[in-house]
Amino acid sequence: MRVHILDDWFDTLRGLPCFARLAAHDVTVWTDHEPDPARLAKRLATAEALVLFRERTAITAPLLDRLPDLRLISQRSVYPHIDVAACTRNGVLLCSNMHAGTPSYAAAELTWALILAAMRQLPQQMASLKSGHWQMGVGRTLRGRRLGLYGYGRIAQAVAGYARAFGMEVLWWASEEGRARAEADCEPVAKSREAFFAGCDIVSVHVRLKPGTRGIIGPADLAVMRPDALFVNTSRAGLVQPGALLAALEAGRPGSAAIDVFDSEPLTDATDPLLSHPNLIATPHIGYVTEDEFDLQFSDIFDQVNAFDQGAPIHMINPEVLEPRA
Repeated sequence: MRVHILDDWFDTLRGLPCFARLAAHDVTVWTDHEPDPARLAKRLATAEALVLFRERTAITAPLLDRLPDLRLISQRSVYPHIDVAACTRNGVLLCSNMHAGTPSYAAAELTWALILAAMRQLPQQMASLKSGHWQMGVGRTLRGRRLGLYGYGRIAQAVAGYARAFGMEVLWWASEEGRARAEADCEPVAKSREAFFAGCDIVSVHVRLKPGTRGIIGPADLAVMRPDALFVNTSRAGLVQPGALLAALEAGRPGSAAIDVFDSEPLTDATDPLLSHPNLIATPHIGYVTEDEFDLQFSDIFDQVNAFDQGAPIHMINPEVLEPRA
C-alpha cells in the first residue's frame, strides 16, 4: 500500500523498532506540518493509507473529498480531529486502537514534571542562575498539599499515584459517572464543583476532549481558585473556555498555570498573550512525545495498516464502510 505518515516533525519513526512493520509498503514520511487543505490534498493525492500523529492534522470533509485513492486512516486513541461521517461517505475506514486499561505514562510523567517545575520555580530559577543572579525566589514543597484531579481516568489515576508517593492528599472531581466510579473505589470526591476548585493547592485536568466536554472549565471555576493555587492542563486546551485561563491569570486567580496544550498548535508566536504571561510555564504539547511512547503507539498503528492490507482490519471505528452496498 502507498502509506503516508503526517507530521513526524523530528523524523523519529524511521529510527524506531516498530517502523520495520511497514517494510512491505511504499511509505512516505512528511516531517513538516501542512495546514492548507488544498496543498495537503496535493501532497496526498496518491495515498491509500494515512498514518496520523494524534491530532496534529485535522482530517476534514473537504480534504477527504479530494483523496479518491484513500482507503484507510490509521491512528491511536480519540479522534475529535477526524470527520468520521465524511470518512464513511468517501469509503475510508478509520482504525484507532482505544487501548483500554493502558494509560499514557509519558503524559502522566510530564504532568508531574510540570507540577514540580511550577511549584519549585524551576524555569525561573534556572534563568536567574544562567543570567548571573543566583536565586530569584522561594518555591513550595508538595508534601502535605492537596492535588485536585479533574477526570477519573487512567492518566489521572497514574498522577494520583505519584502525588501520594510525594505525601500529597488527592481530591477528585469528574462527570457524574466518573465521580460514581471514584466513590465506588473509596476515593475522596469533592462535595461540590466549587469546593473542588476552591479547596485545592493544585488542580490538574485529565479529561478527553469531545463535544460534551469542550469548554467544561470556565471563568467561574478558575475565579474561585486561590491566589497561590496552580492550574495544570496537559490534556487539551479546548477543555477550557477560550480566553478564560489568560483572564484568570490576569486577575490573579489562580496565581499560576502550567500547560502543555494550546488552542492553536503548533504555536510559534512568542508574543502570544497566554504563552508570554509571566505566571505561566508551558511545554509544546510533548505529553506523549517520547521514543518509548511513540514505539508503543505506532506499533499498534502499523499493525492496523497491515491488518487492513491483509483483509482482516482491526480496531474499526466505522466498520459500515466494509458492508456491501445495496
